[in-house]
Amino acid sequence: MTCSAACLMGLLMGCLWVMPMVKTSTPADLCKPMHTLKASLNFTNRRQYMKHNFPINYTIRVHYEEVFRVSNISRLKAHVPGLQLGDLQELWLLVNQEILKKVVRVLPERHPSRRYSSNLEDLLRKVQQVFQTVRDRQHEESEPPEQIQEIWERVWDPEAAGWKWVKPKALLDNCYRTMHCLFSDCFQAPEQED
Repeated sequence: MTCSAACLMGLLMGCLWVMPMVKTSTPADLCKPMHTLKASLNFTNRRQYMKHNFPINYTIRVHYEEVFRVSNISRLKAHVPGLQLGDLQELWLLVNQEILKKVVRVLPERHPSRRYSSNLEDLLRKVQQVFQTVRDRQHEESEPPEQIQEIWERVWDPEAAGWKWVKPKALLDNCYRTMHCLFSDCFQAPEQED
């Protein structure tokens, strides 16, 4: 089995392990912005703007928690009692917004990847607004588990210990994969046209 086939199999197994946690379906209001985000995060864009437009082996400094993979979702699900899908989705939004802020911060004003990164950041902000509106409508104002709150605090704390150097493309690849696991209801059926 090749490395890419093994990675794909691991991703599939991680998604299948996370799937039973999805008890409520993702509201249709959220699916349209998620499809727009998915289109912007396609492989060609990630490769062009986050790999080819950066120096070879370029990395940025992020918190360990910002390297958010499918395995992190599985681990959190197994070790955090009372964890809801909405808590993981909100964590995903926070982590990826912080990653994009860091990417934009290192790019010069006229860098070709700056507009792409800024657009992704805006899309994530819009997704978060729709997400919050949906949660407010469903009256899901429960406190997230303590472990999730600790992750939020570490991500927001510039003085927190535990940094890692990661390639920008790897961060967006993680964003894309985890998006499919956490918002799987939006991507099961073909996108509806208006």
